[in-house]
Amino acid sequence: MKVELNKSTAERIFHAVLFELLGNVVIAIFISTVLKVSLLQSGKLSVISAITATIWNYIFNKIFDAIQRRFAFERNFKVRILHAVIFEIVLVLSLTPVAMFLLDLSLAKAFMVEIGLIFVFLPYTLVFNWTYDYIRWRVVANKASAQ
Repeated sequence: MKVELNKSTAERIFHAVLFELLGNVVIAIFISTVLKVSLLQSGKLSVISAITATIWNYIFNKIFDAIQRRFAFERNFKVRILHAVIFEIVLVLSLTPVAMFLLDLSLAKAFMVEIGLIFVFLPYTLVFNWTYDYIRWRVVANKASAQ
């Protein structure tokens, strides 16, 4: 399977929207099941988390890019780990009060929920992208063989 790197803007938007929609369903069901809360409550947290992560991603990457330009460092493996860790720490800290409020949780439990979501979202991201790339590869191969 060959992964296409030159995707159109429309396809990238489709990919991102599909990723978020399915991710919200996965997270909402996970939270609802684990915490025994309503799907509506967990769905609200999931949607707010996705919106917050998207906005934070944009802001954080603009700031990080500016810092990289200013200090002229390479984005090697260590820097990428630091980048991901800082991103997730701020996201968890900003979403913990939201989880407390929406799910009526203590600070400690809400914090653990947010940490737990990282461990759910990482495998989801891996499986989603691998599956998307495989299906896309099959569709493109079928179109090419039909021509």
